[in-house]
Amino acid sequence: MKLKDSQIIFGSLADPTRFRILSLLSEGELCVCDVMRVLKEPQSKISRHLAYLRRAGLVEARKEGLWMHYRLAKPNTKVFRSIFGALNCCRSDFKELKKDLNEFHKNKNRLVSCCPPKADSSSGG
Repeated sequence: MKLKDSQIIFGSLADPTRFRILSLLSEGELCVCDVMRVLKEPQSKISRHLAYLRRAGLVEARKEGLWMHYRLAKPNTKVFRSIFGALNCCRSDFKELKKDLNEFHKNKNRLVSCCPPKADSSSGG
């Protein structure tokens, strides 16, 4: 890893919205609309920050239909492992992250609302 790479990583963490997104993704893969719902931010803002995190190598994405789903990247360096470890360890120290996690867990069963339900083959229909 080059020092310039660490600058990109730490720059990613400098923005509160990106920090909040990383905290949410520590819970597992999420659709963009789920991140929007929990953070109460518009799609354009969330997508822009997710793209930044993706370019920095902190998150990975996959497309399902029209929707993008994001997850934390597998930490392949000590720096990544340390950052993700510190984030998981200390999320409860940050009032905003704690609030986001409470909102996430409160609405977990209603998330992934942007993805249409899978067709029920038993309905015969």
